[in-house]
Amino acid sequence: MATSSLSFFSSTIFFSNSNTIHSSKQQQKHLIFKSKQQQFSIRSEAAVAAATIPILSFDGTEVGSTTLNLKSAPLDTARAVVHRGLTTDLRNQRRGTASTLTRAQVRGGGIKPYPQKKTGRARRGSNRTPLRPGGGVVFGPKPKDWSVKINKKEKRLAISTALSSATQNAIVVEEFDDKFEKPKTKEFIDLMRRWGLDPKEKSLFLMTEVSDNVILSSRNISTLKMLTPRTLNLFDILDSEKLVFTKSAVEFLNERYGNDDDDDDWEVVDEEEEDGGEVEESAERSE
Repeated sequence: MATSSLSFFSSTIFFSNSNTIHSSKQQQKHLIFKSKQQQFSIRSEAAVAAATIPILSFDGTEVGSTTLNLKSAPLDTARAVVHRGLTTDLRNQRRGTASTLTRAQVRGGGIKPYPQKKTGRARRGSNRTPLRPGGGVVFGPKPKDWSVKINKKEKRLAISTALSSATQNAIVVEEFDDKFEKPKTKEFIDLMRRWGLDPKEKSLFLMTEVSDNVILSSRNISTLKMLTPRTLNLFDILDSEKLVFTKSAVEFLNERYGNDDDDDDWEVVDEEEEDGGEVEESAERSE
């Protein structure tokens, strides 16, 4: 039986065909993509998407559950926000150092290689013509700045939308940094299997602190990404089929990408201050 995946090439955020939009009285919207082998569901709400995720111990037994409250973009703009955040990250990774030489920049070619006439050959004025090997390049690449700007709030919303869409394939585990006394890849693979993870499937681990033994034990697993809040990025989230969070990572996500009312409070204060200033100005004018 095929399992659901949130890979970069199969995420419903990037598909516009075969989508069905369902709306309920509880104002929850679902974007569903049906394929031949599997079915994906991208959940998007206008405010905050809350999901209950089980907590697994080091032995693989369920010891409780936790709630992940993340902001999610509205359904009609979710794919656009995530797409813009992803393309921005990919463009900013380009160094833009590719460079070629035109025929004016190639060394040599100042003398005519052979006489114009009486040789039976085509006319040639330089050895550095683009028609010959070693010559210049026509319309070749030049150093270019590919970086683009994206607002911090928009990028943060793109990451939170992708995370909230992947909660159905996510689990929360207890802290296991102190469980590895020495680096051992075999023990880490056994740990993944106890948590129901397939080492052959792409998985993402998000931890606030990663010990050296955990890094050395997991770095030989090519399908695993070990990330911290500093290295969390949109591409790895969409490219992973399973997400694994620690308790501290869930607290970080709720604090960083959860609902924040500070902006609304600031807007109200600003409006009140503006109204008060206008009243004082009108009173001074009347006097």
